[in-house]
Amino acid sequence: MIELTQVRKDYTSEVRIGPVDLSIQAGGITALVGPNGAGKSTMLTIIGRLLGSDAGTTTIGGHDIATTPSRELAKVVSVLRQENHFVARLTVRQLVALGRFPHSRGRLTVADEGVIERSIEFFDLGELQGRYLDELSGGQRQRAYVAMVLCQDTDYVLLDEPLNNLDMRHSVLMMQHLRRAADELGRTIVVVLHDINFAARYADRICAMKDGAVVEHGSPEEILRDDVLTGVFETPVTCIDAPGGRVAVYF
Repeated sequence: MIELTQVRKDYTSEVRIGPVDLSIQAGGITALVGPNGAGKSTMLTIIGRLLGSDAGTTTIGGHDIATTPSRELAKVVSVLRQENHFVARLTVRQLVALGRFPHSRGRLTVADEGVIERSIEFFDLGELQGRYLDELSGGQRQRAYVAMVLCQDTDYVLLDEPLNNLDMRHSVLMMQHLRRAADELGRTIVVVLHDINFAARYADRICAMKDGAVVEHGSPEEILRDDVLTGVFETPVTCIDAPGGRVAVYF
């Protein structure tokens, strides 16, 4: 479980995130949704200890992120931010192998190679593993980055907008891979999404944020309501029943 208690991040006297009290249960996919500037990415990076909070406590699987050594925390939670910039020219396999660093410290074992191979196969990257990242399409590259995170072999996985710049097909494929990772590998995945309909289709729980606060948290059925989404996004939203579940119409 991920527990946030009175977590706050101050930017100015008028701009802040929180204080947030939030419990994210272990297992499945939790989607963080909300308008631009709601605090979704900030909250995710605080949970992953990539950004410090100004108040409050955060625990992941019982580990206080403020006091747990980095080497140990890296075996509990893995994080993928929006900005993925590697100066070195890496192949797909080399990139995915970076996920083993918390375990191998750069000295890959036979067991590490096995985890790398499984991560590559899980994301259907076998035919691409020898290619350089700058030779890939945006969708292929994004799969490689998420495979790297999966290769870290943590119970908790935090992903900041993994569908960013992906077309419809690649967005669906990415969410299908994440759904499998949650169901088949037992991962707890927290993902920032802009499209409420992807959250409704693939997530087990949706946490809606607005103005730096959590305003709604529940199942897709509880969140996919006209009044809830209209209030969160401040634009008229109508939810309708469709094949596969409810969808939000907002145009």
